[in-house]
Amino acid sequence: MTRLQTFLMTAVIALWGWTVPAAAQDRGIEETIGQQLDAFKADDVGTAFEFASPTIKNIFRTPENFAAMVQQGYPMVWRPAEVTYLEQREIAGAIWQKVRIIDGAGRIHILDYQMIQSSDGWQINGVQLLREPEVSA
Repeated sequence: MTRLQTFLMTAVIALWGWTVPAAAQDRGIEETIGQQLDAFKADDVGTAFEFASPTIKNIFRTPENFAAMVQQGYPMVWRPAEVTYLEQREIAGAIWQKVRIIDGAGRIHILDYQMIQSSDGWQINGVQLLREPEVSA
């Protein structure tokens, strides 16, 4: 093998190694959000609450308080008809995952989940409802 071939093979292996953790991170975040959404669908508020970060747990104190907030403020999350994971990005050191949710009435909602990693895995540290971009003709 020539030096160039060795260099290229080393570069490819290094690049592959850097992308694997990012892909694993994406899956872990999507799994966390998906499991919480599944728990909401099943009315399992205790399990849904477990995916919340310590900060969120301290604010709402009980799964029931948390569930009431979600039902009132984020009804599309309580009973999503369809979920699509969009882009994930890092902003000021925080990981954000955009999610498109279609509710039972067919309305589209874009949410932004702030994620943190703890010893228990990925946890949801907050959710923002984003405005849909205006469509122009």
